[in-house]
Order: sequence, then C-alpha cells, then structure tokens
Amino acid sequence: MSRKGIIMEQKKKIAAAMSAVMAYIKTQEEAAAMQAQMSMTAQPALAPVKLWGMSARQAQMQMRNLMQMRTFKNC
Repeated sequence: MSRKGIIMEQKKKIAAAMSAVMAYIKTQEEAAAMQAQMSMTAQPALAPVKLWGMSARQAQMQMRNLMQMRTFKNC
C-alpha cells in the first residue's frame, strides 16, 4: 500500500470515529432534553392522599367536637 493510500485510510478512520462521537453526544443531549421535559410534565395534578394523616386529623376533630358538646351541655 502506498503512503497516499495509508493516509486516506487514516482519514477515513478519523472521520468515522468523529462521526460516531458526534452521534453519541447528540443522543445524550436528546436523552437529557427528554428527561427534563418528562420531569416537568410528569408532576401529579393532585398530591397523593395520605390516609394515615387524614385519619388522625379526623380523630382530633371528633375529639374536639365531643369536648365542645360536653362543655356546652353543662352550661
């Protein structure tokens, strides 16, 4: 193989490697953009219902109501 052929072969390899690196960078950027977009739109519309806390608040309100009724009954 002549020197010119070797140089052409090296240039082809370099071009192929650069093309592969650029394609990889592009896919990583697209993935990051998609992930950012998904995190912005994937937020739930309503907060999840916390049944344990809800039950505790209900129990406190019932106790308060019973205490108020007992207080006014004695008046």
